[in-house]
Amino acid sequence: MNPLFTLIPVFLPIVGGIMMLWLKIKDRFTRNLVSELIVCLTSVCVWIALFCVDDTMVSIYDFMRGFSISFIVDGLGSVFAFMVSVMWPLVMLYAFDYMKHEERQNTFFAFYVMTYGITLGVAFAANMTTLYVFFEMLTLVTIPLVMHYQDGDSIYAVRKYAIYTIGGASLAFFTVVVTNLYGGDGFFHFSGNIYGGFSPAILQVAFIFGFFGFGVKAAVFPLHGWLPTASVAPTPVTALLHAVAVVNSGVFAVIRLTWYMYGASILEGTWVQYFCMMFAVFTLIYAAVMAVKERHFKRRMAYSTVSNLSYMLFGVMLLTPTGLEAGIAHMVFHGIVKIVLFMCAGAFMHATGNQYIYEINGVGKKMPVTFVCYTLGALSLTGVPMFCGFISKWKLLNAGLKEGSVFGLTGIICLIISAFLCAIYTLTVSLRAFFSQPDKDLYPEESSAVREADIMMLIPIVVFTAANVAIGIYSTPVMDYIERIVRGWI
Repeated sequence: MNPLFTLIPVFLPIVGGIMMLWLKIKDRFTRNLVSELIVCLTSVCVWIALFCVDDTMVSIYDFMRGFSISFIVDGLGSVFAFMVSVMWPLVMLYAFDYMKHEERQNTFFAFYVMTYGITLGVAFAANMTTLYVFFEMLTLVTIPLVMHYQDGDSIYAVRKYAIYTIGGASLAFFTVVVTNLYGGDGFFHFSGNIYGGFSPAILQVAFIFGFFGFGVKAAVFPLHGWLPTASVAPTPVTALLHAVAVVNSGVFAVIRLTWYMYGASILEGTWVQYFCMMFAVFTLIYAAVMAVKERHFKRRMAYSTVSNLSYMLFGVMLLTPTGLEAGIAHMVFHGIVKIVLFMCAGAFMHATGNQYIYEINGVGKKMPVTFVCYTLGALSLTGVPMFCGFISKWKLLNAGLKEGSVFGLTGIICLIISAFLCAIYTLTVSLRAFFSQPDKDLYPEESSAVREADIMMLIPIVVFTAANVAIGIYSTPVMDYIERIVRGWI
């Protein structure tokens, strides 16, 4: 199939979202139908591109030598694209029910649809310039989603989000310029594409700028503060964008920079590797401690995301094939698990009007499906066998052990401590939900009317819970594909 087909899934939702803004659809049913059709058609186009389009690069605009807007379907991009293409249509169903009583729905769903296309632009980017352009477009298009409620907390959150991410863009821009002008041809190659040009010291500094610039969206310490604050956004935003699409775009960009632009051989054993590993290891343990302390349900999940993103960065910066394999696997599996946990938190908040952990007492008896799915997700995130989270965490431990350095072994210890803390901050919620009696002082009389979430919210929760269990039991196809990527075969 013609490689130009790759452009369709990228630009279809962008154009569709713009048209929704222009048409200002007022009828709720029509708006939901149009949104879901655009998203489903985009996902179908993604699957066609993944299975029928070869890895021929498509360039649509050249600025100058090395600077162009180009797309390609390769192994790493296909993993990220397939993940979001499966998640987006299902979470859209969740959003329809969650947002049905909210204002400015047309604006919300228009930007929600546009974000899908821009995320795919990140996935299919063939060079640093394209990745950078769509990476920063992702910031701009998600700003209206974060500030949807337009109250004081939302405005504060979006200012913080913009300052952090646009500041990160300024750091990453230096890296893009250096790698394009003084690297190779500017395009991604698995073994790296840097040769000649600046001195090694300049290239190392440029990598640090890129690691932290792109790492803002991956919430690496000390640039993580925007993520817990952004939990004031509607749950469909925090579930899909700030637990999967936006934050995974940060990890994805760091993988591209590390393995597809620099190459492991340039960075291995340098101060740059250990400096970045140090921040990743510190972030994963620090955020786990903060999650234990946090009493707000979604902010606790947000700190959990901060911690788990650095699991991925730790694996990537080990600069070994086993580390990269574990990092990519955790990117996929954590996305499946965390989207369930966020949606369960949102279902609880939607049904009860409550937001804090202590208000969960006994609710699991009234919302059994929601909190059973939450508990299965919590077990997976903790690293219990028979769930997908165990697989990636086990591989991270093996990768750190094989790498053998002080930083690798320190990372193993911190991973184990973080898993213990994860059990505390996730499973205590389940214990409160099922084994505590409701406190009459905390619940109004009408709390007796609390019931299970509606079917459109439960469908994606149950589907992703089933995926969590199914992959945990039989992960061979997924891991085989990731191994082929790590070996440079696709």
